[in-house]
Amino acid sequence: MALAWTSTASSYSLTSRSYILLVLLLLGLNSGSCYGLGSFGFNIHHRFSDPVKQILGFEGLPEKGSVEYYIAMTHRDSIIHGRHLAASNNQSPAPLTFANGNGTLLINNLDFLYYANVSMGTPSVSYLVALDTGSDLFWLPCDCNNSTCVTSLPTSSGQVVNFNIYSPNASSTSNKVSCNSSIYCDPNQCPSTNSDCAYEILYYSNMSSSGILVEDVLHLITDDDQSKAVDAPITLGCGKNETGSFLNGFAPNGLLGLRPGSISVPSTIARKGLGPNSFSMCFGSDGTGRINFGDNGTSEQKETSFTVGSSFPTYNISITQINVGVNVSKMEFSVIFYSGTSFTHLTDPAYTFISKTFNSQVIEKRNLSNSQIPFEYCYDLSANQTSPMIPIMNLTMKGGEQYYLTNPTTEAFSTKGGYCLAILKSTDINIIGQNFMTGYRIVFNHDKMIIGWKPSNCYNDSN
Repeated sequence: MALAWTSTASSYSLTSRSYILLVLLLLGLNSGSCYGLGSFGFNIHHRFSDPVKQILGFEGLPEKGSVEYYIAMTHRDSIIHGRHLAASNNQSPAPLTFANGNGTLLINNLDFLYYANVSMGTPSVSYLVALDTGSDLFWLPCDCNNSTCVTSLPTSSGQVVNFNIYSPNASSTSNKVSCNSSIYCDPNQCPSTNSDCAYEILYYSNMSSSGILVEDVLHLITDDDQSKAVDAPITLGCGKNETGSFLNGFAPNGLLGLRPGSISVPSTIARKGLGPNSFSMCFGSDGTGRINFGDNGTSEQKETSFTVGSSFPTYNISITQINVGVNVSKMEFSVIFYSGTSFTHLTDPAYTFISKTFNSQVIEKRNLSNSQIPFEYCYDLSANQTSPMIPIMNLTMKGGEQYYLTNPTTEAFSTKGGYCLAILKSTDINIIGQNFMTGYRIVFNHDKMIIGWKPSNCYNDSN
């Protein structure tokens, strides 16, 4: 069973801002084959870079968070090929990424998951796929209709975004997996050896995807200056039936599992001899990111070992010490690095130590008036404040390396302006979510069983 996602989809109607973001990410989805377009994708530049100024036609940028701001930040740059994160590492073979580019994007209206433009099959067809480190199967909505999968999304203005639906019959490189030819088939779901290999994967809160397994090619490129095309034969799920929040805008066009299982894309790439069994994800402060396969990181990154637990078979690491400002607490506990949650979840005693120590050191007045905010510790800024003064926080990982938290708070939407400590109290499991990964390029190395991290803004490989 895959890990739980904390976001609950209540509506899949998109705002105009999210619609523009989505359209920009979907630029290649209905343009036919994207194969060989090495510089396509999110060649995103700094806020005041020349390409952005050329797009806007003036020297500055709109207010951060406005529609115009995100247009500038995600606009496809046809003039300058963006610098690749992995290119400076001189790694051989070069890391791989999706043929449509290495960019990922956090889309709030699609349940706060990171999405990428992924192309599959022959001819190549593109899909808006959610990235998930809590499961290992890659599946796409397949030969389904709007009662069993999401085929389109309405926007608040009445416009409709149509998604591509995968079909094995439409791809000349697709083959159905039979029960007698794959280790992934469940014998209990095989009436005969020649039957199609059926799958059903269960997620949290009655979400599921079921269908049959097929083989096809995933279109990748080398993430270097050459952008050499690489076709990776993989096994994926032809998802004929989705249930729960999958029908309400949660990963509406497929989900790519990145857990260390043999059927996962990183493991398959390694097994086919296309690169090391590792991948990296970068989490930018503005919701942009990067993904690379076969990326071992750099010698400058810090590292800690991970285990694959029996209860939650994903990236389990150990923390041995917590620092909040001048206060230190030695405590050893396990946490999961999980990209499917927006915020970090901690059990006691870690939650109580961090939250109460944080509360004792901040100068802002605590706000107890809004019971709808899910966070326990929220604060109002004073009249002459423009930003909070928060204590330095870091975690000591097993092995002794320090992991500094660059984004432990989130904006509190109050009339006075304010912020919250973005940690949720858990009763059963500790999860490091997206907010604690922000500002880092995280390397998940299956070969060495380590997680590495290095500060990055996701635009280039500098801190």
